[in-house]
Amino acid sequence: MHDTVWFEIQGTPAVSIASSEFVSAAEAQANALGMTDAQRIFVDHPIQDATDDEMRAKADVVVDRVIAALTQ
Repeated sequence: MHDTVWFEIQGTPAVSIASSEFVSAAEAQANALGMTDAQRIFVDHPIQDATDDEMRAKADVVVDRVIAALTQ
């Protein structure tokens, strides 16, 4: 969230992408950083042991939402 907020303050669209395990943590950080509307998208957890193909599949699920978040 820190990087997303920093880029947004600089005027560069940004979105945080994390696993669904971090929904609450991302919300707390966005609130603490004063940017409650910071864009964030979550992929299914876990990702640590995911294969390259599994990660590609997770990315395929969210790519349109990431593009939309960066261009709206």
